[in-house]
Amino acid sequence: MATDLMGYFLAILVGISLGLIGSGGSILTVPILVYIMGIHPVLATAYSLFVVGSSALVGGTKNALQKKVDFKTVFIFGIPSIVVVYIVRSFVLPVIPDILFTVNNFQFTKPIALMVLFAIVMILASVSMIRPCPHCTESNDSTLKYNYPMILLQGTLVGTLTGLVGAGGGFLIIPALVLLAKMPMKMAVGTSLFIIAFNSLLGFSGDLINGQPINWYVLLAFTTSAVIGIFIGMYLSKKIEGNKLKTAFGWFVLAMGVYILFKELFL
Repeated sequence: MATDLMGYFLAILVGISLGLIGSGGSILTVPILVYIMGIHPVLATAYSLFVVGSSALVGGTKNALQKKVDFKTVFIFGIPSIVVVYIVRSFVLPVIPDILFTVNNFQFTKPIALMVLFAIVMILASVSMIRPCPHCTESNDSTLKYNYPMILLQGTLVGTLTGLVGAGGGFLIIPALVLLAKMPMKMAVGTSLFIIAFNSLLGFSGDLINGQPINWYVLLAFTTSAVIGIFIGMYLSKKIEGNKLKTAFGWFVLAMGVYILFKELFL
Protein backbone atom coordinates (compact mmCIF):
# COMPACT_ATOMS: atom_id res chain seq x y z
CA MET A 1 0.00 0.00 0.00
CA ALA A 2 2.82 2.40 0.93
CA THR A 3 4.59 1.63 -2.37
CA ASP A 4 1.36 2.33 -4.28
CA LEU A 5 1.00 5.71 -2.57
CA MET A 6 4.62 6.51 -3.42
CA GLY A 7 3.89 5.50 -7.02
CA TYR A 8 0.87 7.81 -7.21
CA PHE A 9 2.91 10.68 -5.78
CA LEU A 10 5.65 10.08 -8.36
CA ALA A 11 2.96 9.97 -11.07
CA ILE A 12 2.41 13.67 -10.38
CA LEU A 13 6.05 14.18 -11.46
CA VAL A 14 5.24 12.35 -14.71
CA GLY A 15 2.51 14.90 -15.44
CA ILE A 16 4.71 17.82 -14.41
CA SER A 17 7.34 16.65 -16.90
CA LEU A 18 4.79 16.49 -19.72
CA GLY A 19 3.34 19.86 -18.80
CA LEU A 20 6.73 21.57 -18.62
CA ILE A 21 8.68 20.18 -21.56
CA GLY A 22 6.16 18.10 -23.56
CA SER A 23 8.08 14.86 -23.10
CA GLY A 24 9.63 12.57 -20.51
CA GLY A 25 6.37 11.07 -19.22
CA SER A 26 6.97 7.45 -20.17
CA ILE A 27 10.65 7.70 -19.25
CA LEU A 28 9.48 8.15 -15.66
CA THR A 29 6.31 6.04 -15.81
CA VAL A 30 7.80 2.64 -16.69
CA PRO A 31 10.53 2.64 -13.97
CA ILE A 32 7.98 3.81 -11.36
CA LEU A 33 5.55 1.03 -12.28
CA VAL A 34 8.25 -1.67 -12.39
CA TYR A 35 10.55 -0.76 -9.50
CA ILE A 36 8.22 1.08 -7.09
CA MET A 37 4.86 -0.63 -7.71
CA GLY A 38 6.17 -4.08 -8.70
CA ILE A 39 4.32 -4.38 -12.02
CA HIS A 40 5.65 -6.80 -14.66
CA PRO A 41 7.69 -4.91 -17.32
CA VAL A 42 5.50 -6.00 -20.26
CA LEU A 43 2.34 -4.91 -18.43
CA ALA A 44 4.09 -1.72 -17.30
CA THR A 45 4.65 -0.71 -20.93
CA ALA A 46 0.91 -1.14 -21.52
CA TYR A 47 0.02 0.92 -18.43
CA SER A 48 2.53 3.56 -19.54
CA LEU A 49 0.76 3.93 -22.89
CA PHE A 50 -2.57 4.65 -21.17
CA VAL A 51 -1.12 6.99 -18.52
CA VAL A 52 1.00 9.03 -20.91
CA GLY A 53 -1.65 9.00 -23.65
CA SER A 54 -4.41 10.25 -21.34
CA SER A 55 -2.18 12.91 -19.76
CA ALA A 56 -0.89 14.08 -23.14
CA LEU A 57 -4.45 14.32 -24.49
CA VAL A 58 -5.41 16.63 -21.62
CA GLY A 59 -2.32 18.77 -22.18
CA GLY A 60 -2.74 18.75 -25.95
CA THR A 61 -6.36 19.87 -25.69
CA LYS A 62 -5.35 22.79 -23.47
CA ASN A 63 -2.65 23.78 -25.96
CA ALA A 64 -5.13 23.48 -28.84
CA LEU A 65 -7.47 25.95 -27.12
CA GLN A 66 -4.51 28.34 -26.97
CA LYS A 67 -3.85 27.73 -30.71
CA LYS A 68 -0.50 26.05 -30.02
CA VAL A 69 -1.20 22.86 -32.01
CA ASP A 70 -0.68 22.37 -35.76
CA PHE A 71 -3.17 19.64 -36.72
CA LYS A 72 -1.78 19.21 -40.24
CA THR A 73 1.50 18.11 -38.66
CA VAL A 74 -0.36 15.84 -36.22
CA PHE A 75 -1.86 14.09 -39.26
CA ILE A 76 1.36 13.89 -41.33
CA PHE A 77 3.51 12.67 -38.44
CA GLY A 78 0.83 10.72 -36.62
CA ILE A 79 -0.62 8.43 -39.30
CA PRO A 80 2.51 6.28 -39.95
CA SER A 81 3.35 6.35 -36.25
CA ILE A 82 -0.12 5.20 -35.17
CA VAL A 83 -0.19 2.36 -37.72
CA VAL A 84 3.23 1.07 -36.61
CA VAL A 85 2.33 1.31 -32.90
CA TYR A 86 -0.79 -0.78 -33.41
CA ILE A 87 1.07 -3.41 -35.46
CA VAL A 88 3.88 -3.72 -32.89
CA ARG A 89 1.59 -3.95 -29.83
CA SER A 90 -0.95 -6.27 -31.48
CA PHE A 91 1.22 -8.61 -33.53
CA VAL A 92 4.96 -8.24 -32.83
CA LEU A 93 5.24 -7.97 -29.03
CA PRO A 94 2.98 -10.99 -28.29
CA VAL A 95 5.12 -13.36 -30.40
CA ILE A 96 8.47 -12.41 -28.85
CA PRO A 97 9.54 -15.49 -26.80
CA ASP A 98 9.75 -15.23 -23.01
CA ILE A 99 13.39 -16.43 -23.05
CA LEU A 100 15.46 -14.97 -25.90
CA PHE A 101 18.76 -16.72 -25.13
CA THR A 102 20.82 -18.22 -22.29
CA VAL A 103 24.48 -17.56 -21.47
CA ASN A 104 25.88 -19.92 -18.81
CA ASN A 105 23.26 -19.59 -16.03
CA PHE A 106 21.97 -16.18 -17.16
CA GLN A 107 18.66 -16.12 -19.03
CA PHE A 108 18.06 -13.05 -21.19
CA THR A 109 14.27 -12.87 -20.92
CA LYS A 110 11.66 -10.73 -22.66
CA PRO A 111 11.15 -8.49 -19.56
CA ILE A 112 14.91 -7.94 -19.26
CA ALA A 113 15.14 -7.17 -22.99
CA LEU A 114 12.37 -4.57 -22.71
CA MET A 115 13.98 -2.87 -19.71
CA VAL A 116 17.43 -2.89 -21.34
CA LEU A 117 15.94 -1.39 -24.51
CA PHE A 118 14.12 1.14 -22.37
CA ALA A 119 17.37 2.06 -20.57
CA ILE A 120 19.12 2.58 -23.91
CA VAL A 121 16.23 4.80 -25.03
CA MET A 122 16.55 6.79 -21.79
CA ILE A 123 20.28 7.33 -22.32
CA LEU A 124 19.76 8.45 -25.93
CA ALA A 125 16.90 10.71 -24.85
CA SER A 126 19.02 12.27 -22.12
CA VAL A 127 21.62 13.31 -24.71
CA SER A 128 18.98 15.20 -26.72
CA MET A 129 17.76 16.88 -23.52
CA ILE A 130 21.22 17.84 -22.20
CA ARG A 131 22.63 19.05 -25.51
CA PRO A 132 21.80 22.72 -26.29
CA CYS A 133 19.33 23.13 -29.13
CA PRO A 134 20.12 26.33 -31.07
CA HIS A 135 17.09 25.71 -33.31
CA CYS A 136 14.66 25.53 -30.37
CA THR A 137 13.82 29.20 -30.31
CA GLU A 138 10.66 31.04 -31.13
CA SER A 139 10.42 32.26 -34.70
CA ASN A 140 8.35 35.03 -36.20
CA ASP A 141 8.03 33.03 -39.40
CA SER A 142 4.57 31.42 -39.24
CA THR A 143 5.11 29.39 -42.43
CA LEU A 144 5.96 25.78 -41.65
CA LYS A 145 8.26 23.99 -44.07
CA TYR A 146 7.67 20.24 -44.32
CA ASN A 147 10.33 17.66 -45.15
CA TYR A 148 7.70 15.00 -45.85
CA PRO A 149 9.95 11.92 -46.36
CA MET A 150 11.91 12.60 -43.17
CA ILE A 151 8.76 13.35 -41.13
CA LEU A 152 7.17 10.09 -42.33
CA LEU A 153 10.37 8.16 -41.49
CA GLN A 154 10.59 9.79 -38.06
CA GLY A 155 6.92 8.96 -37.44
CA THR A 156 7.59 5.32 -38.26
CA LEU A 157 10.60 5.18 -35.92
CA VAL A 158 8.65 6.81 -33.09
CA GLY A 159 5.79 4.35 -33.63
CA THR A 160 8.18 1.39 -33.36
CA LEU A 161 9.68 2.77 -30.16
CA THR A 162 6.27 3.50 -28.65
CA GLY A 163 5.03 0.02 -29.48
CA LEU A 164 8.01 -1.81 -28.00
CA VAL A 165 8.72 0.06 -24.77
CA GLY A 166 5.62 2.17 -24.14
CA ALA A 167 7.50 5.44 -24.67
CA GLY A 168 5.47 8.28 -26.13
CA GLY A 169 8.53 9.56 -27.97
CA GLY A 170 8.23 13.26 -27.18
CA PHE A 171 12.00 13.56 -26.93
CA LEU A 172 12.18 12.42 -30.59
CA ILE A 173 9.04 14.17 -31.84
CA ILE A 174 9.88 17.68 -30.60
CA PRO A 175 13.36 17.91 -32.21
CA ALA A 176 11.89 16.42 -35.42
CA LEU A 177 9.16 19.07 -35.58
CA VAL A 178 11.58 21.90 -34.81
CA LEU A 179 14.22 20.74 -37.29
CA LEU A 180 12.15 19.13 -40.05
CA ALA A 181 9.10 21.43 -40.07
CA LYS A 182 10.86 24.58 -38.75
CA MET A 183 8.19 24.77 -36.06
CA PRO A 184 8.46 27.20 -33.10
CA MET A 185 9.25 25.42 -29.82
CA LYS A 186 5.96 26.14 -28.04
CA MET A 187 3.96 24.99 -31.08
CA ALA A 188 6.14 21.84 -31.26
CA VAL A 189 5.39 21.00 -27.61
CA GLY A 190 1.62 21.33 -28.09
CA THR A 191 1.66 19.37 -31.35
CA SER A 192 3.87 16.68 -29.79
CA LEU A 193 1.35 16.13 -26.99
CA PHE A 194 -1.42 15.31 -29.50
CA ILE A 195 0.82 12.91 -31.43
CA ILE A 196 1.88 11.21 -28.18
CA ALA A 197 -1.77 10.91 -27.10
CA PHE A 198 -2.93 9.23 -30.30
CA ASN A 199 0.11 6.93 -30.51
CA SER A 200 -0.12 5.82 -26.89
CA LEU A 201 -3.88 5.31 -26.62
CA LEU A 202 -4.08 3.34 -29.86
CA GLY A 203 -1.13 1.22 -28.71
CA PHE A 204 -2.95 0.53 -25.45
CA SER A 205 -6.00 -0.62 -27.42
CA GLY A 206 -3.78 -3.30 -28.96
CA ASP A 207 -3.03 -4.60 -25.46
CA LEU A 208 -6.74 -4.70 -24.60
CA ILE A 209 -7.43 -6.71 -27.75
CA ASN A 210 -4.71 -9.18 -26.73
CA GLY A 211 -6.31 -9.61 -23.29
CA GLN A 212 -3.70 -7.99 -21.05
CA PRO A 213 -4.90 -8.23 -17.39
CA ILE A 214 -5.54 -4.58 -16.46
CA ASN A 215 -5.94 -3.45 -12.84
CA TRP A 216 -8.18 -0.47 -13.62
CA TYR A 217 -8.13 0.91 -10.07
CA VAL A 218 -4.33 1.22 -10.06
CA LEU A 219 -4.22 2.44 -13.64
CA LEU A 220 -6.88 5.14 -13.22
CA ALA A 221 -5.45 6.32 -9.88
CA PHE A 222 -2.00 6.64 -11.44
CA THR A 223 -3.42 8.42 -14.49
CA THR A 224 -5.41 10.86 -12.36
CA SER A 225 -2.25 11.75 -10.45
CA ALA A 226 -0.39 12.32 -13.73
CA VAL A 227 -3.19 14.56 -15.06
CA ILE A 228 -3.00 16.66 -11.88
CA GLY A 229 0.73 16.92 -12.50
CA ILE A 230 0.32 18.10 -16.08
CA PHE A 231 -1.73 21.11 -14.92
CA ILE A 232 0.95 21.88 -12.33
CA GLY A 233 3.58 21.60 -15.05
CA MET A 234 1.71 23.97 -17.36
CA TYR A 235 1.45 26.49 -14.55
CA LEU A 236 5.15 26.15 -13.70
CA SER A 237 6.11 26.52 -17.37
CA LYS A 238 5.12 30.17 -17.09
CA LYS A 239 7.54 30.63 -14.16
CA ILE A 240 10.53 28.43 -15.06
CA GLU A 241 12.85 28.76 -18.05
CA GLY A 242 12.24 25.64 -20.12
CA ASN A 243 15.79 25.11 -21.41
CA LYS A 244 17.34 25.01 -17.92
CA LEU A 245 14.72 22.57 -16.70
CA LYS A 246 15.15 20.41 -19.80
CA THR A 247 18.90 20.14 -19.19
CA ALA A 248 18.49 19.23 -15.51
CA PHE A 249 15.86 16.63 -16.39
CA GLY A 250 18.21 15.23 -19.03
CA TRP A 251 20.92 14.53 -16.44
CA PHE A 252 18.34 12.82 -14.21
CA VAL A 253 17.16 10.64 -17.11
CA LEU A 254 20.78 9.73 -17.93
CA ALA A 255 21.40 8.59 -14.34
CA MET A 256 18.17 6.53 -14.34
CA GLY A 257 19.02 4.91 -17.68
CA VAL A 258 22.49 3.87 -16.48
CA TYR A 259 21.01 2.52 -13.22
CA ILE A 260 18.37 0.42 -15.02
CA LEU A 261 20.95 -0.95 -17.47
CA PHE A 262 23.28 -1.93 -14.62
CA LYS A 263 20.48 -3.42 -12.50
CA GLU A 264 19.04 -5.59 -15.27
CA LEU A 265 22.34 -6.92 -16.57
CA PHE A 266 24.61 -7.15 -13.53
CA LEU A 267 22.49 -7.38 -10.33
